[in-house]
Amino acid sequence: MLFKILSSLSLLTAFTFAEDKLDTGDTAWMLISTALVLFMAPAGLAMFYAGMTRAKNALNTTAMVVGAFVVGFSAWIIAGYSLAFSDGGSLQKFIGGLSNVLLSGISWKDLSGTYPTYVFVAFQGMFAAITVGIAAGSAIERMKFSTWLIFSFIWVILVYAPIAHMVWGGEGALLFDAGALDFAGGTVVHMNGGLAGLILAILLGKRKGYGRIPFKPMSIIITSLGAAILWFGWFGFNGGSAFGANEIAGLALLTTAFAPAIAAITWIVLEYIVFKKMTLLGLASGIVAGLVGITPAAGFVDMFGSIIIGLGSSIIAFFGVVFLKKKFGYDDALDAFGVHFLAGLYGALAVAFLAVKDNDLLWDGPLKESGDRFAQFLVQLESVVIVGIYTAIGTAIVYYIASLITGGARVDEETETEGLDEAVHGERAMHL
Repeated sequence: MLFKILSSLSLLTAFTFAEDKLDTGDTAWMLISTALVLFMAPAGLAMFYAGMTRAKNALNTTAMVVGAFVVGFSAWIIAGYSLAFSDGGSLQKFIGGLSNVLLSGISWKDLSGTYPTYVFVAFQGMFAAITVGIAAGSAIERMKFSTWLIFSFIWVILVYAPIAHMVWGGEGALLFDAGALDFAGGTVVHMNGGLAGLILAILLGKRKGYGRIPFKPMSIIITSLGAAILWFGWFGFNGGSAFGANEIAGLALLTTAFAPAIAAITWIVLEYIVFKKMTLLGLASGIVAGLVGITPAAGFVDMFGSIIIGLGSSIIAFFGVVFLKKKFGYDDALDAFGVHFLAGLYGALAVAFLAVKDNDLLWDGPLKESGDRFAQFLVQLESVVIVGIYTAIGTAIVYYIASLITGGARVDEETETEGLDEAVHGERAMHL
């Protein structure tokens, strides 16, 4: 078997044959990985967020994650995949073309390396759908559900797809050609979704009573269960990004188990130093911070690298959640920016210094070509800057488009006071 970079109809790297040939083991692993990533959003992320939300908005929070997922995946099939992974012609540096809209031109018999292209489409669609769901954590308890659904659809097409293309879109794509290392979505997913959440939080404004009255979470137990489901699904998220049942999948699986464990320990130690308490919410938050941080590096680092990423991801996310948000006063309700953007940023930059210098693992870039870690760091820095600028501007534009369509993005004061569960959905999360 031969290690190579996949074409623009597949993603980055995989163990494959010189010619595409179906491998049932690889296909089975990718089918399972796709299902695991799906489990992360409507179950894991929804529960993780809902448990931290006030009881009167827990159902709406769940609906925002599930709604974003189904709308986002639909947008991916309609146009997002084509814009991310087809040939963009003269615009190939920045975006793909429209040749695969509604998957036209792709047959059920087509292969991406050693498994069906349709499986690749579905796997990548799970990434697109959960990314917009991440942003919901910053906007909960005050955003119109109709605005959110329209925002999710447009955002996947106009923001997520171009970023996925620039990083993972094959030869000619801007950051792909530069040699940016992003194993499973530190920039494409976590920085993207986390920064989109911050932009939404700022544009929507603070929740009524924010900073003056306590916002008590419905159930930290539910949040902890959500974190456990996320961790379980993340083995498909990172392990599946090896694109086969191979040695790199094994490495990614192990680092995805180890780094979050280190991060969770780090978080509760920090809690004890600062607050003299070790909380279950801290354990859950640390796990997710470690998962986010290891995502761009999961198939590139060894156990030492996993420790450093686990430690660093937890420290920077803890700083973002506890100190940065208070310092600047933005209402990032469930810390999508504090955890996902900051830990994703750290992991995306740290991989330049922590990746093992092994050309059977590395995809491309200065580290693989010459062993130049500083040059690789500059490539990583370029990638996070470009993603940050594009996400911030693109998210604001999409927000205003969705707001215009729905006559404003924020619910009225009466609805916010009553709670969105009853006022918007006519339901309650629990009848106790």
